[in-house]
Amino acid sequence: MKKILFLPFLQMRSGHHQVAEALMDIVKKQTSEIIVKKIDLLSYANQSLEKMITSGYLKWIRYAPETYDLAYKKFFYAETPNEHSFKWYHYFFLKKMEQLLLEEKPDLIVCTHGFPSYLLSQLKRKKKCKAPVINVYTDFFINNFWGRDEIEYHFLPSQDIKEEFIQKYQIPEQRLFVTGIPVHAEITKSTEKQRKGNRPRILISGGNNGLGGIVKLLKKSKQTSQSDFYVLCGNNKKLYNEILSWNIEHINPLPYISSRSEMNKLYEKMDAIVTKPGGVTISEVLQKRLPVFVQNVLPGQEEINLKYLTQKGLVFKLKQKKSFEQELLNILKNPIKMNQWEQSIHAYQKGIEMEGSRGIAEIFNGILEQKSLMPAGKGEESKVYRLARA
Repeated sequence: MKKILFLPFLQMRSGHHQVAEALMDIVKKQTSEIIVKKIDLLSYANQSLEKMITSGYLKWIRYAPETYDLAYKKFFYAETPNEHSFKWYHYFFLKKMEQLLLEEKPDLIVCTHGFPSYLLSQLKRKKKCKAPVINVYTDFFINNFWGRDEIEYHFLPSQDIKEEFIQKYQIPEQRLFVTGIPVHAEITKSTEKQRKGNRPRILISGGNNGLGGIVKLLKKSKQTSQSDFYVLCGNNKKLYNEILSWNIEHINPLPYISSRSEMNKLYEKMDAIVTKPGGVTISEVLQKRLPVFVQNVLPGQEEINLKYLTQKGLVFKLKQKKSFEQELLNILKNPIKMNQWEQSIHAYQKGIEMEGSRGIAEIFNGILEQKSLMPAGKGEESKVYRLARA
């Protein structure tokens, strides 16, 4: 049997894991003849180290976001990547990745995080990794950590990134597939936006850990409101209990929701969402055609995502000094702004060359069967490449 190895990073629940699981489920639903396996390299190398790094990362972005932002942009989003900044752990993790490949013997590798991709690109330079690799990106930009030239295939978030890869990095188009940021098949696509009632239903999400100053955000809406709020508290029990203690009919706390079908139903009941600009969450909401309002942004990746999303007219940035509810309602009730937003959604989705399970499954099968989606000869394309582009 063929094996596909999926490589996110760290054990904490993140977009890297969600995208990997969405792709794994596509494979499992298409065939039982392929083994899929997901491994976090850091836990594989050292579980104690993984726990320490995860804990430190969460504390860093929560208590010293400015320094995290500076570090992220210096090392991973600079114009000129500095590979020497990775040298202190380079050799240790290269050996662990090489060991992992020898143990697992994958026929295809899918990276949903830049670190495994970076290591695999190094091994490919040394001719120590023969399995083809796909990078699947989970943000609306590509940082410098990802392997690029040595990686065979790229699942890209947008046409803008595709053009960048072709023009700036001279990567052949045959290796590039604009899939958007993949979301799970249980998050179904909505074709049009319809109001659910007289009082708008607003979903507020602070991320899986319930971060984002939600209590402060809702302060002015506690006494009176023209909207009904549903607050996703994630794993933050303190936030859940705080809102529950208010005993306010129009503000409803929701505990962590693990079921994607439940999340899909929740999305369909809403008129808009206030959330952070994480790649997977935004992609799910765009698929549901929900207007997205951003009030709070984590440093690093989310700030860069927000810049792209606002430039493309895909989300609305709320101003900190105004009543967020009134500002939100003013936009929702403005037909000109809503029409512009609809056009932006249409333009973005039109740029996705391949969506849904079928096209992605064909690419996986094509790589496993042929070991290549490259043109079979001069001026000739492989059958799977033609199917994927159809």
